Amino acid sequence: MAKYSSKINKIRTFALSLIFIGFIIMYVGIYFRTSPIIMTIFMLLGLIFIIASTVVYFWIGMLSTKTIQVKCPNCGKPTKMLGRVDMCMYCREPLTLDPSLEGKQFDESYNHKKGSK
Repeated sequence: MAKYSSKINKIRTFALSLIFIGFIIMYVGIYFRTSPIIMTIFMLLGLIFIIASTVVYFWIGMLSTKTIQVKCPNCGKPTKMLGRVDMCMYCREPLTLDPSLEGKQFDESYNHKKGSK
C-alpha cells in the first residue's frame, strides 16, 4: 500500500527540502575557501534554492486560499482539499467531493484528466 499524504503537505515538504538543500550547497562552498570563484558559485546556487523555496511557499499559500475546506468524516477536523480526491491533513482519510468516486479505491490519478476512470 502506498503512503499518501495531503497535496498541500507534499508541496510544503518539497519547499522545506529546498531550504535544506540550499544550506547544504552553501556549506559545501565553505570547503572551497581557497577559490573565491567556486565558493561564490556554491553560495549563489544555495541562495537560488532558498529563493525557489520562498517562491514555492508563496505559491502554495496563494493556492491554499482557493482550496475547498471540508470537515473530515473520520477525525472531524477541518482540512483543505485540492482536486477531486485528496487526503485529510491529520488522519489521512481519503476525501472526495465527486459522487462518482465515492466508495472507490483511493487513487491520486483521479485528479488527472488521463487518470479519470
